[in-house]
Amino acid sequence: MTEKIINDRPLLRTVWPAVPILLAGIMITLLLLIASDQSPLVAYNALWDGAFGSSDRTYSTLAFWVPLLLCATGLLVTFTAGLWNIGVEGQMIMGAIGATWVALTIALPNPNISSWIILPLEILAGMALGAVWAALAAVLKTRGGVHEIFGGVALNSLAIIATNYLISGPWQPPEGGSFRGTVPFPDNAMLPLLDPTRFSPLSLALALIALGLIVFMLRGTHWGLELKALGKNLRAAFLLGVSSERQAINSMMFCGALAGFAGAVRVLSWFDSLRQSISGGIGFLAILIVLLAGFRPLWTLIIALLFSALLNGGTFVQSRTQLHSALSGIIQGVLVLFVLLFGDYSRLFRRKPTDEHEVAHE
Repeated sequence: MTEKIINDRPLLRTVWPAVPILLAGIMITLLLLIASDQSPLVAYNALWDGAFGSSDRTYSTLAFWVPLLLCATGLLVTFTAGLWNIGVEGQMIMGAIGATWVALTIALPNPNISSWIILPLEILAGMALGAVWAALAAVLKTRGGVHEIFGGVALNSLAIIATNYLISGPWQPPEGGSFRGTVPFPDNAMLPLLDPTRFSPLSLALALIALGLIVFMLRGTHWGLELKALGKNLRAAFLLGVSSERQAINSMMFCGALAGFAGAVRVLSWFDSLRQSISGGIGFLAILIVLLAGFRPLWTLIIALLFSALLNGGTFVQSRTQLHSALSGIIQGVLVLFVLLFGDYSRLFRRKPTDEHEVAHE
């Protein structure tokens, strides 16, 4: 009966899957706070104030949300194709390197060039380098027999090494080698920001457009149907004439391009130079978000914002309570744990078939 009510209401069907997990996560967090002799109300108020308590904090949350959403959007493509793109972190780093190359070699020597010429070049360079980096992992899988997880981890390490080499070698500041970062980018190389914040409304608009395009491509095109067939049943996809090698490379490159875009946004708004740990773990966090959202685009959008708010609000928890700022990480971990344990909770409301006819129907 419960399942029928849910299925008859599209909005309820969309919202319901996340309700038990969110409630369970909140309850576990409440118990942890009570066990620590802390007021849950004070802790949650600190999280909220840290994320949305002022316009500056709200913009900071939105600024972190943009690259997180871009990476998660790209992962919707690879997960649909049945691929674990662990290398999204490295693809994001390479995107930052691509944008930095344009900023240092074109924008810096030519400060009079319009930012509306420089910015598209930076974003395209970031997307291209991210796509190429993802293609390497796909080729290692399809031609070399290396699982995309192992290939992605190796390429992540190479991307980090490449960053350290560039900022302490060819792109080092004039005062000498440093692992802190390159020289600051000129103003014409930066995304337009809401002063004095690090939030670019343009980057958010582009991220939402990218999400809309990916949703349309996955749900309304033949290419999306092929990716679903590839992810659901490799043998059936082969019998239908779907090229697993070509689609694996294509899907990885799509994800890599969006991750590269995220890296470009990160270096052109949150920072003003290429630095160590430029990705900030956003790629790995995006994987958890997509898993938590159950590959649903709408919930990917919402949960990415939730995680951004938790990370930005966590710093205020320590200043207002006796709790460490890691509270936000604990909440995230609890939510992911419940997804892994009880992700298919819809089965709780399914009536088991009682005869052969019902078994065949199932």
